[in-house]
Amino acid sequence: MILIHRPAQAVNPKGESLDRFVLPEGEPIPPDAIWVDLIDPSRDEDKLVEHHLNIEIPTREEMADIEPSEILYHENNARYMTARVLCSSDTDNPKLIDVSFILTEQALVTVRYGEPRSFSMFMSRAGKPGGCRHQPEAVLDGLVEAIIDRAAEILGTVGQHIDRLSQAIFENEKKGKRRTASFRAALKSIGRKADVISKVRESMVSVERLLLFLSASMPRPQKTRGYQAEWRTALRDVQSIEEHATFLSSKVQFLLDATLGLVSIEQNDIIKIFSVMSVIFLPPTLVSSLYGMNFRLMPELNWEYGYLWAIGLMISAAVVPYLFFRWKRWL
Repeated sequence: MILIHRPAQAVNPKGESLDRFVLPEGEPIPPDAIWVDLIDPSRDEDKLVEHHLNIEIPTREEMADIEPSEILYHENNARYMTARVLCSSDTDNPKLIDVSFILTEQALVTVRYGEPRSFSMFMSRAGKPGGCRHQPEAVLDGLVEAIIDRAAEILGTVGQHIDRLSQAIFENEKKGKRRTASFRAALKSIGRKADVISKVRESMVSVERLLLFLSASMPRPQKTRGYQAEWRTALRDVQSIEEHATFLSSKVQFLLDATLGLVSIEQNDIIKIFSVMSVIFLPPTLVSSLYGMNFRLMPELNWEYGYLWAIGLMISAAVVPYLFFRWKRWL
C-alpha cells in the first residue's frame, strides 16, 4: 500500500498541515507529494516510487542488515537511513520492525512492514493546522520526534508497572499464605518488562545513529533551516531515554534477584517444615519399633496399662522436640 501525504489544499491561517490518502492502484504519484509512505509494498509499488524519485527502494532483507554502512548511506542525492522502531508494545508480543527513511530534495519515502503507533501519532498531528511544514526534512524531523515521544511514553508506562510490581512482591505477609503462584506471575511480568526495555533501548540506539548520520551528511543550506538545532535536541532526548532505560533495567534486575531470593526463602521454609516434621516423628517411630518387636520377656506385654504407656511415651517423644524447636524459635 502507498500512502501519500501532500500539502493541505485548504488554506489555513493557523499553519501548514498535510493531507493524506491511499494511492489507487495504477495511478501515478502526484508531483506535490512530500511524504510517500510504503506499507508492506509490492515490487510494482517499489518500482513506481523508484521511477518517480529516481531512487532505489531497499528490500526487506537489506533493511534487516546490522552493518551501519549498509543501512546509513548517501546515494544519488538521496540519504538512506534505517532505524528499528518498537511495534505492538501494548500486547504480550512486542516486536521491533525495520523502517527505512529515504530523504530526497523532493520528498521523503518511508518503507515499513508494520504499524508502529508513532507513525499514527505523527499522522494525526501532521493533519492539524501547524502540524508539519511542507518540507521533506520537516516530515522526517516530525517522525523521529514521534518515535522518541512514543519510546518515552512506553518507558513511562513500564516504569509505573514496575513500581506496582515492586509493591506486590514486597507486600506484607501477615496473611501467612504461600505465594508461589504470585511469584511465578511476577517472574513472567518481570521478563516481559525487561524485554520491552531492551527493545526500546535498541530502538533508541538505531535512532541515535540515524540522527548522527543525518546531522553529519546534510548539506549546509539544509542545516541552516533550523533542523540542525532540532536534531541536536532530539539527540539529547534519545540519550536521556537511553539513560532512563538503563535505570529501569537495573531496577528490573534488582526485582528479578529479589523475587528469586524470595522464592528460595519460600522453598527453604517448605524444606524446613519437612525436616522438622521428620525430627519430631523420629522418636515416636523409635518407641513404636521397640514395642513392636514382640519379644517374650518384655515386661510391658502383660502389663494392664502397657498400651496406654506406649501411647503416652510416643506422644511425649513427639511433643518434647516440638516444644524445644519452638523455644529455639526454629519454627
